Amino acid sequence: MGPSTDNICGDKTQRDTGRPVPALAHLWLVLTTAAICIPLVWMVLTSLKGPQQIAAAPYAWWPSPWRWQNYLEAIAVIPFFRYLGNSILLCLGSVLGTLASCSLVAYGFSRLRWAGRDLLFGVLIATMLLPWQVTMIPRFLVIRELGLYDSLWALILPKFFGEAFYIFLLRQFFMTIPQEMIDVARVDGCSEMGVLWRVVLPLARPALATVALLEFIATWNDYGGPLLYLNDPDRFPLAYGLEQFVSSHSSETHLLLAASVIFTVPMVLLFLLTQRLFVRGIATTGIKG
Repeated sequence: MGPSTDNICGDKTQRDTGRPVPALAHLWLVLTTAAICIPLVWMVLTSLKGPQQIAAAPYAWWPSPWRWQNYLEAIAVIPFFRYLGNSILLCLGSVLGTLASCSLVAYGFSRLRWAGRDLLFGVLIATMLLPWQVTMIPRFLVIRELGLYDSLWALILPKFFGEAFYIFLLRQFFMTIPQEMIDVARVDGCSEMGVLWRVVLPLARPALATVALLEFIATWNDYGGPLLYLNDPDRFPLAYGLEQFVSSHSSETHLLLAASVIFTVPMVLLFLLTQRLFVRGIATTGIKG
């Protein structure tokens, strides 16, 4: 017998009723994107206005004239380039420490078999439930006893001891690598470090790029860490400098928004440059438990 007519009609009906779903999904995505982008567009346009135009009624979205000097004035208010250099040092050191430590630990949890591995991995995942405020005072006491207080190393050194979330992401990706490739490398005489360096890490570039991007953004936006561990204004990062700008120039909206744009632009550019690797890294982690 041929296929049932009822089934064919039923399938066609399901397909027909399912057609509006992609259109509604796209409409929802457009509306969500607009809701996110409109405040950013408003911030950029307002940062190019003068104080009189910002307070004018009725409100005009388009700057007239365009005041590019707002950015120069915002940079001159604070030691911008000193704060920028500190932020770059913190971000690069944190990314390097995170990649070095988390990749090693993730490889040990994913490709090495040893007693208590799963139990310790469960303990590691459980630490993700602890808020930062719980470990804030113990970390501060340890940093002070090590003599690292009021130095950038107080923020960089802890990254060389791993982060549970990044270890979890890398472990999930490492487990998607075929075991045969690792076995072949071991037969060829590679040590475990050789397997990690020559086989696993080259294949894990999307996941590594994702971890690097997330850590760079977290360090760039970090305000609590510098506030806790730093005291010398010459060592403050740009996030703390922006807070100083807000406290001392809160009435100068045009300069405040210009400083906010300067602070935001590097993150937007970084994401645009790495979005393909970032999306691929997020999509390919968590496939295998």
